Amino acid sequence: MSEAPRAPGAPQPSGSGRRRPSAEQSCYAALDLGTNNCRLLVATPSPRGFRVVEAYSRIVRLGEGLSQTGQLSDEAMDRSMAALKVCAEKIRRRKVVRVKAVATQACRGATNGPDFVRRVAEETGLRLQIITPKEEAQLSVAGCMSLFDRDAEAALVVDVGGGSTELSWVDLKGGGLDSKPRQFAAWKLPIKAWLSIPIGVVTLAERFPEGERVEEGWFRAMVDAVKARIEAFPHAEPMRRLFESGRAHMVGTSGAITSLAGLHLGLPRYDRNIVDGLWMQRHECEAAADRLLTLTARERALEPCIGADRADLVLAGAAILQAVQELWPCSRVRVADRGLREGLLMSLMSDQQQKPRRRRRGGSGRSSRPSTVNA
Repeated sequence: MSEAPRAPGAPQPSGSGRRRPSAEQSCYAALDLGTNNCRLLVATPSPRGFRVVEAYSRIVRLGEGLSQTGQLSDEAMDRSMAALKVCAEKIRRRKVVRVKAVATQACRGATNGPDFVRRVAEETGLRLQIITPKEEAQLSVAGCMSLFDRDAEAALVVDVGGGSTELSWVDLKGGGLDSKPRQFAAWKLPIKAWLSIPIGVVTLAERFPEGERVEEGWFRAMVDAVKARIEAFPHAEPMRRLFESGRAHMVGTSGAITSLAGLHLGLPRYDRNIVDGLWMQRHECEAAADRLLTLTARERALEPCIGADRADLVLAGAAILQAVQELWPCSRVRVADRGLREGLLMSLMSDQQQKPRRRRRGGSGRSSRPSTVNA
């Protein structure tokens, strides 16, 4: 649905000073504050979906230590606040007309999460909404729509976050996948079942701390811990035959999965235009994980598609992916360097398109989706 990001640049000028920009020229922003990352996309509508004019991502580790204390630490909140202030400045500089800013598992699970959200509003003007796991799963699927193989019959979208993992089973032949991007039909997605587990790369890595050398059975223990949270889920079982007969594929969206893909390709530096949309075979995913297991944390940090920020988390991401692949085996995985933010942008633009219709019908224009605020 979205175009690959282009070099950052201001949108086309709208004309004379007091004139409001047209819908085609207006900038929209989507901000996702997760357990591990703070991410921002600024985009303008285009005939193919939207054009990204600025992207920002910083690893903040907001959920560091949360699984032990139940609270966001002062250090983690300060790191996140610094990134959010950068985002707020970029939004102001781009003269963004509409913003959706959401927080996920870390703020959902922390006792002081609501207090932090209020502090963010006071210090940055950004109004974060803590969204539910179901909303998070829907947005991730919406953001990955253009990566579905329409010749397949089903897809399993695996969104591996820092503090949770969302799995969504999508019926690709069930209707609702509109081929006209301008209609932004994300909210008619035929998601047949979804599951959120409170395990992500940060929480799993903290539960299974790594020693100086990877011990035998350590990685397997992580895989089994994840499987234990997924295997009893019954609601997706009617779709299992599609996976067993090779009529389904997986979509993996997370920093850990894109890092695995970059390692698999042997890229000298990470390149989103090469990684996003890449098809990997299951055995290639496993081979990349096996290679990681031969490296120390220091050696992983030197890998250009991993780096120091993800060196201690990438194996946890590989373990989550392997757990899902063992329970829902399919030969193909499509790598997605996109997801929740793209879904937020689609929702924003869909809201904007629906407003004239609501006014014509005399409706209130209210929506049950994540709230929209003025920048």
